Amino acid sequence: MSEERNREIEGRETHKASREVENREAEKRDEPWVPQTILPDPDPQDGYVFRWIATSVNGTVLNTNVSARFREGWEPVKMEDHPEIAENIVPDYHSHFKGNIEIGGLLLCKADALTMKKRDEYYQEMAKAQIEATDQNYFREQDSRMPMSSDKDTRVKFGSDS
Repeated sequence: MSEERNREIEGRETHKASREVENREAEKRDEPWVPQTILPDPDPQDGYVFRWIATSVNGTVLNTNVSARFREGWEPVKMEDHPEIAENIVPDYHSHFKGNIEIGGLLLCKADALTMKKRDEYYQEMAKAQIEATDQNYFREQDSRMPMSSDKDTRVKFGSDS
């Protein structure tokens, strides 16, 4: 009698487990199709930032652009360093950077994150100095009879309040 009861319990558990699997499969939703990006993102690496650098436009080689970026600290990424990208692309036919990842005249490069942070800070300071110089030039023309405003706040309004 106990063996018969055990078989009955096992049968219920198996049936219950198969129903749970069926329910989970039914609950799965179809994922919408999304087009792939033209320029894939490499897997992140600690201490590095990535950027696509133009090597050519409409068949015209941009040697000066590439040279300037290399002097800034960017270096080409080797295909063997990022197999997740290399296995899904066809290298450019006339590439000057054989063994590197180049797609449609854009070369994947990496640079030290700290160096690029310092570079960004440099350009932020340069932009700030230009704005201050423009303001000084503008306010130099100021007259006490007609004061000038330095309000640099931009607002965009939509609807009946505009």
